[in-house]
Amino acid sequence: MRVYLIGYMGCGKSTVARKVSRFAHLEVVDTDTMVEQREGATVADVITYQGEEYFRAAERAVLEDTAVLENTIISTGGGLPVWGDNMELMKQLGLTIYLRRSPENIISRLSPYGRQKRPKIRGMNDEQLLAFMTAHMAEREPVYSLADVVIECDQMADREVVDTVIEKILNLKR
Repeated sequence: MRVYLIGYMGCGKSTVARKVSRFAHLEVVDTDTMVEQREGATVADVITYQGEEYFRAAERAVLEDTAVLENTIISTGGGLPVWGDNMELMKQLGLTIYLRRSPENIISRLSPYGRQKRPKIRGMNDEQLLAFMTAHMAEREPVYSLADVVIECDQMADREVVDTVIEKILNLKR
């Protein structure tokens, strides 16, 4: 079984994946970490020095690598589902779960480090960030919403999000 967590940057995919893995007895993989290990550089540096096209190709390669994983929850980069046919591939390989959050909710969750490590939003103030995220998320929503499961996270505590993901996984195993 493979479970792919998708959603916009900062929505909590990596954190949820780690917590779910403990309770659902799944291995946890993060596609950004896989790219960093493969490239020997941070995602930000890969994008800065090699360009976004190069990064997306590296991201696709690690997505293809997940096809052999079993009993794994995979946290994806925010843009991975919308690039090429990545969403279609993830749906063929496993269960896709979209952690939907509003731009306001994500902004309230982002630490200064979280803002700094993401090249696309580095240096933006709250007003600029809200405008950017609102437009960017609207572009991605049609693809994100193709997920097998959509979880509305804004009104949920983190623990409730984790419990909901675990419930969806357990229902799949039945």
